[in-house]
Amino acid sequence: MIRLKHLLIEHRDNSFDHRLKLLKHSLQTAIELEHSTIPPYLYALYSIKTDQNLEAAHLIKSIVKQEMLHMSLDCNVLNAIGGHPKIDHPRFIPHYPGNLPGSVEDSLIVPLAALSKQLLLDVFMVIEEPEKTVDGDTPPADGVTIGEFYAHIKKEICELSKMGNIFTGPPEKQLVTGFRELQNKGVYDEETALAAIDMIVEQGEGSDISPLDPEHELAHYYKYAEIYHGRKLIANPTPKPGQPAWVFEGHRIEFDAGGIYPVISNPNRHSYAGKPRITDLNLTFNSTYSDMLRKLHNVFNGQPDNLALALLSMQSLREQAQLLMTQEVVPGQTAGPTFDYIPA
Repeated sequence: MIRLKHLLIEHRDNSFDHRLKLLKHSLQTAIELEHSTIPPYLYALYSIKTDQNLEAAHLIKSIVKQEMLHMSLDCNVLNAIGGHPKIDHPRFIPHYPGNLPGSVEDSLIVPLAALSKQLLLDVFMVIEEPEKTVDGDTPPADGVTIGEFYAHIKKEICELSKMGNIFTGPPEKQLVTGFRELQNKGVYDEETALAAIDMIVEQGEGSDISPLDPEHELAHYYKYAEIYHGRKLIANPTPKPGQPAWVFEGHRIEFDAGGIYPVISNPNRHSYAGKPRITDLNLTFNSTYSDMLRKLHNVFNGQPDNLALALLSMQSLREQAQLLMTQEVVPGQTAGPTFDYIPA
């Protein structure tokens, strides 16, 4: 479980204006945190060869889609309280390998790496780990968890709403298309804001009694755990005292390491020095990714109807990444995208 800085849930000035400013800052951090998982997840997803490890690929793709949804929900809440989501700037994409936004300095280091069971266990399952898992694992309670961070955001929304009207943002900035869960579910008041935050937490963590979110999909931690354990998570058919209510004893989920491109870990622009074709392919990918961020910035700053343009950019990323991943850098290892920000 990653730990966030206590500073994110602290405030010394109790005035309405100061707390509202801090709430907007917290939501911007939440947007950056949700996005920061997408490049590592995509890097692992793109490392799966076409028509290989199909169920694992489907599970990771579903998680990436929900991370995009969570980022959108955070943007909707920030817009609703009069904020302005900042997506189109160089620091929006974290440096990999490195800490996630808002996390303490000695916490998890997140890399760009090919999909492997070690990556799932040591990184992805740590990112998504709930405060208590239904398969019997209870992580140590230290630092501020993502769940506690979102609980603080909810608390501030409730308390500030008692002090004055915080929902002053233009309703037309709400994104209510592109995701089934957003259909006609914009954020306009305290109730809809809390519902948006609840959806983020439930899809990411589940609950301490069920791994399922309200849409009856597995929370992210358990989807990654299914790939790691090689089995579907099912309700324990014969639970006994002291045994978990859910067990990884469903159908097999195949993971063939031969179906993964042997991509290098944590590439940077210096990795491809003297290799002009790989450099050009990497630049093409980075330009497409940066262009997608610019389009998303516009979507959440007054142009929600332009979401389709951003999604079109995202659809072309896989083809560009996998072309890179066929290019040998050193014997036995191939290239991968660096996820660098390219100015317009």
